[in-house]
Amino acid sequence: MALLFDIEPEGAEAGVPLTAYVEAMHAEDRERVLDLIRRSASEGNTFLTEYRVVSADGQTRWVLARGRFTADHQGRPVGGSGILVDITSLRVSEGTFGDTVPSIGETQLDRAAEHAIAAQEAITELQDPALKAQADALLMSLGRKLAQREVLNRRRHMH
Repeated sequence: MALLFDIEPEGAEAGVPLTAYVEAMHAEDRERVLDLIRRSASEGNTFLTEYRVVSADGQTRWVLARGRFTADHQGRPVGGSGILVDITSLRVSEGTFGDTVPSIGETQLDRAAEHAIAAQEAITELQDPALKAQADALLMSLGRKLAQREVLNRRRHMH
């Protein structure tokens, strides 16, 4: 994750301020994501969003973020937890956030992730904690599979 945000992994593990991650966000996405983070922190709600970052390799990458931020007594974000998935391979071009463009060579795993994200959004609106926990678990598992696939792809390109 640190390399997606062009942050030294050791520094990220030790803990860096949120501003370090915000600075890596694409300028066109930054305010929207910051507003979402602030709202999540002040209301104690979870968030689900996609945005672009410039990674350590200088490439613009798409990420899917789902999580929750906590706030201090003034409503400022002070901590958070969640999952982050590199979804660049799911994007053909930089379009609008709500539109998902199927990529050439889209796999069953890619389609499953897109459907799970859509299901997660609908389930969140239902406000059913049991269904939400199951949808969260599915997204986490799919995120791990997508990450494993990305690692394998990177290794193949290195050889």
